[in-house]
Amino acid sequence: MSVVLDGKSLSIEQVVRVARGETVELAPEAKERILKCRAFVEDKVKQQAVMYGITTGIGELSEVLLSPDQLKQFQRYLVYSHSAGCGKPLPVEVVRSAMCSRCNVLSKGHSGSRLKIVETLVEMLNKGVTPVVFDKGSVGACGDLSPMSQMALVLLGEGEAYFDGGRLPGREAMDKAGIECVEFETRDGLATINGSNMTAGWGALLHDEADRYFRTSEVAVALTLEVVNANMTCCDERIHKARGYPGAITCAANVRRLVEDSEMLRQPGKKVQDAYSLRSTPQVVGAAKDAWKWSRGMFEIELNGVGDNPVFFPDDEAYLTGANFQGTPLALGLDSLGTTVTMIAVLSERRTNRLLNRNLSCGLPAFLTRGAGMFSGLMLTQYTQGMLVCEDRILSAPAAVGSVPAAADQEDFVSMAFTSALKARQILDNAWYVLAIELMAGAQAVEFRKPLGLGKGTRVAYEVIRRHVEPMVEDRPVQYDINRLAEVISANELLAAVEAEVGRLES
Repeated sequence: MSVVLDGKSLSIEQVVRVARGETVELAPEAKERILKCRAFVEDKVKQQAVMYGITTGIGELSEVLLSPDQLKQFQRYLVYSHSAGCGKPLPVEVVRSAMCSRCNVLSKGHSGSRLKIVETLVEMLNKGVTPVVFDKGSVGACGDLSPMSQMALVLLGEGEAYFDGGRLPGREAMDKAGIECVEFETRDGLATINGSNMTAGWGALLHDEADRYFRTSEVAVALTLEVVNANMTCCDERIHKARGYPGAITCAANVRRLVEDSEMLRQPGKKVQDAYSLRSTPQVVGAAKDAWKWSRGMFEIELNGVGDNPVFFPDDEAYLTGANFQGTPLALGLDSLGTTVTMIAVLSERRTNRLLNRNLSCGLPAFLTRGAGMFSGLMLTQYTQGMLVCEDRILSAPAAVGSVPAAADQEDFVSMAFTSALKARQILDNAWYVLAIELMAGAQAVEFRKPLGLGKGTRVAYEVIRRHVEPMVEDRPVQYDINRLAEVISANELLAAVEAEVGRLES
């Protein structure tokens, strides 16, 4: 079933579906709005009205008036000059999400592009033509101009695109897909590129993934709590309702469901209070969940808002110049997202340390090996976590305060939102490895607690881990175990299996 783009109801879940191959269609009312706005723009052009980026240059050159015979050529040269990025190609999913986001912005009927432009982008999505877009070059103000321009090149039959498993010249990809290339007319070029849509689309994917990361981290902590025979009063609902944070209440409830029926947690010898890395998990993960909900809300506003300049209001016969392309709301959201993921990774590393340290692990052997001395067990896995956490801490420095003025100081504050997205991607990549190591250590600890049984959800998690990672009887290289398990959990295999048993964990 296609995702209908109406300019007002696009969700993060729908963006994810489109990114992964689902088709889209324009709502009839969206087409009407686009046509109405375009007629208004064309009328103003005939009147030779002064309009930024249409009858004038851009940035520092916004005071330069264009002659009537320059208007059409200017839109093509604009895309050429702004295709100034470099680096590595972004994943296909990221570019598709950006295309979906931009189509929804244009569907609101305030951007002034021709309907043909939007329909061509829709056709590219539906037929699998994905522009090659590089990952360096956007400062996140005037939108993601460089990557969006690389996307726009393919509409012109230029640049490069992925199609049918290959990387082809843009025109060849369009021809093979049976899509007619376009020629930009007045306003078309700037309307295609003038928004923070590469960040918005990528951010939607990152928020979906971070939600899965947080829920998977709850599985990891539940397993760790069991094997160290934790005092589970830390997850008592009354504690968290007394303070009132929704995320903490949710996290504690999720953990209780995961450890339901656990025999390991019925052992005597519990501490009055466990260490913070165990006892504070609902408060810490809960805070991350609450921050995620705020950030997610920012992106849902962006996906359905008008990120453009100028903005046209046909009903008012007005065109207003502002800065709705500014990516700062997205930068703040993604900086927050990266920080919260790092925070959960830090907590995971501390819990792993407790599993490996015989002075802290409530009777488990040193480094979870029976042959400590001859064998080092999982000792070095915590070194790897330490490196990953250190890198994520550095990456958590906010990009939103990193403005470097551009365009001869006409654009003297920029958001660096796309840098926030790049950082969040790297943070999540590292964090999955950190979590994989804790889960591997938790499963290894289970071998020393048998025959005591695990909880309803953690038992399933243990079984998934053991399908991919064998118990460590004697030392062996574990780099492949870590890589394999990180792939398993980031691909959602473990969480899906657990939730099939206990029901969906709450976000």
